[in-house]
Amino acid sequence: MFGAGGGTVSYDEIEHADVILLWGSNAREAHPIFFHHLLRGLHNGARMYSVDPRRTSSAKFADLWLGLELGSDVALANTVANHIITSNLHDRAFIDHSTTGFDAFVDSVKSYTLEVGEELTGVPAAAIAEMAEAYATADRAQILWTLGITEHHNGVDNVLALCNLALLTGHVGRWGSGLVPLRGQNNVQGGGDMGALPDKLPGFQNVNDPEHRGKFEAVYGRPIPPTPGRHLTLMFEAMEQGDIVAAYVIGENPADSEADIAHARKLLEGLDLLVVQDIFLTRTAELADVVLPASVGWAEGDGTVTSSERRVQRVRAAVPPPGEARHDHDILADLAHRMGYPEWGNPTPENLWDELRSLSPMHAGMSYERLESEGGLQWPCPDLDHPGSPFLHGWLWEEDLGGRAGAPFSPVVAQGPQEQRTPDFPLWLTTGRALDSYNTGVQSGGMDSPIRYGSALDMNPVDATRLEIADGETVRVTSPRGSIEMPVRFQPDIPIGLTFTTFHFPELVDINLLTNDAWDKKSGTAEFKAASIRVEKLVRA
Repeated sequence: MFGAGGGTVSYDEIEHADVILLWGSNAREAHPIFFHHLLRGLHNGARMYSVDPRRTSSAKFADLWLGLELGSDVALANTVANHIITSNLHDRAFIDHSTTGFDAFVDSVKSYTLEVGEELTGVPAAAIAEMAEAYATADRAQILWTLGITEHHNGVDNVLALCNLALLTGHVGRWGSGLVPLRGQNNVQGGGDMGALPDKLPGFQNVNDPEHRGKFEAVYGRPIPPTPGRHLTLMFEAMEQGDIVAAYVIGENPADSEADIAHARKLLEGLDLLVVQDIFLTRTAELADVVLPASVGWAEGDGTVTSSERRVQRVRAAVPPPGEARHDHDILADLAHRMGYPEWGNPTPENLWDELRSLSPMHAGMSYERLESEGGLQWPCPDLDHPGSPFLHGWLWEEDLGGRAGAPFSPVVAQGPQEQRTPDFPLWLTTGRALDSYNTGVQSGGMDSPIRYGSALDMNPVDATRLEIADGETVRVTSPRGSIEMPVRFQPDIPIGLTFTTFHFPELVDINLLTNDAWDKKSGTAEFKAASIRVEKLVRA
C-alpha cells in the first residue's frame, strides 16, 4: 500500500499517542522492551483498545478489550471503517488530497453495520463504536499488530484492512500517528531490508525491475534472474513435486517451526542434500547431511541489526565463537572460494555494509562512523548529512505528494478461518508466545525460569469441566492432521470454545503436528492462528 516494508513510526512516538489499537498482539510477552514504551504512553494518558480473541496479559492493561471471534479481523476493521464514515468522522480533506479509491472503499464496507459487525465478530456494537470514535477523533493514534494478524490464510487482507483505517482518518505520515507491525524475531526487519525476500533485492528494490537489477549486476559481476523466487511455503511445495532436491538452511529450524510439521519433516528427510548452518544442533540440523556451526550474531559477531522502528544499530562481539563455530559471512566466503569464485575475497562486516550502502539508497547515509557516534539511524537515510527518518510517508501531507500518486484504499472482504469447527473438532486452537521463551525453544529451552509456562493447553474451565477434565490432567489433543498428548491448564481468561498453547517446547509437546498448513496466497504465511481440534480424556489400558 505504501511501498516500504517497515513500521511507519518510532518507539518514542507511542509514548505520546492519544489512542492505541493493539490488534492481534500480546506485546507484553512477545515484545516486552517495546511494551515498556507503550506503558509510558498509557502513563502519559493514552487510551488503549486491545483486539484479540484472548484476554491476554497485554489486554489487561487496556481501557477496553474487544474479544473478537477467531479470524474475524477484517469484519471488525470494516465495521470500524463504516461507523467512522457514517458518523462523518473520516478526514475528508486528507482523503481527497492523499488517497485514491475512496468511493469504491465506501461501497465495500456499507454492509458492515454495527449490528452486522457484532454478529460477525462477537464484539458488542457499543464497543466497536467506542473504539472507532476514539481512533477517528484522536489527535495522535497508532495501530499495532503482530502475528495474530498475519498468521492467517488471509493475513495480507487483515493488514490492508488496518491500513485502510489509517488512510480513512489521516493517522499515517505524521509524527505520533502510524501503523506499527511489530516484528516477530530479532532482526527480522533487517533480514527483509537486506533482501531476504523472494521478490526483493536489498533496500526493497524489485528484482523484476531492470534498473534495480542492473546496478546489482554491475557490482556482483553476475546476472541476476529477473523472476521472483519462491517463499518458504512454495519451497516445500516444490520439494514435494521434486523441483527442489537440495536446501541450504541458515538460522532457521523448519523441522520444528512449520505448520503440519509431520509433512514438512518428511519433505526435508527426502531431499538429496540438506545443509544446515546454525548456532545449535536443531532438529533440522539433526536431519542434515552437512552441518556448519555458526557464531551467535548478537554476542559473538560484528555487524548491524535493524529493529521494528527501522533503526540500524551496531553490534560487536562480547565473546569469541566457541570451538569450530565461525561467522556466517566467513563461512559463505569460504564456500564461494571452493565453488570457484575467488573474487569474493574475505570481506569484513564493514566492507559488506559499505557495499550495501552503495546499492541501497535508503541506507546510503549510514556509515559505521555515524552508527557508532549517533547510536543508530532509522532508514531511509539517503546521504551522510541526512538525520534519518523517525517516521515514514510524510509525503502524504506534502502539497504535491512528493510527485507520487495517492495511497490507495484496498477493499477487502471478511473471511473466517479456512478450517472450520465441526462436531468432530469442536474447539479452536490458536498459538502464540510466552514471555520467557523464544520460538522453537532452541535458544531459551536450556535455561530454567520461574515464570515458565506454555507446554500445556490453556482451556476455559467451562469447556474442560464439560469434558470431565481436571486442571493439570494430561489429555489427547487431535486435529485433522494428527494427535499429541499434553496437560491442560485451566485459564479463565480464555473464551469458551477457544484453546491456546505456545510452540516453544516441541520436544515436550509437538504442537505443529496439529497446526493448519492452509496459507495466504499473497504472503505464503500459514494459518498458525486457527486450527480445529478435539480434546479427549486418555483411556489407559
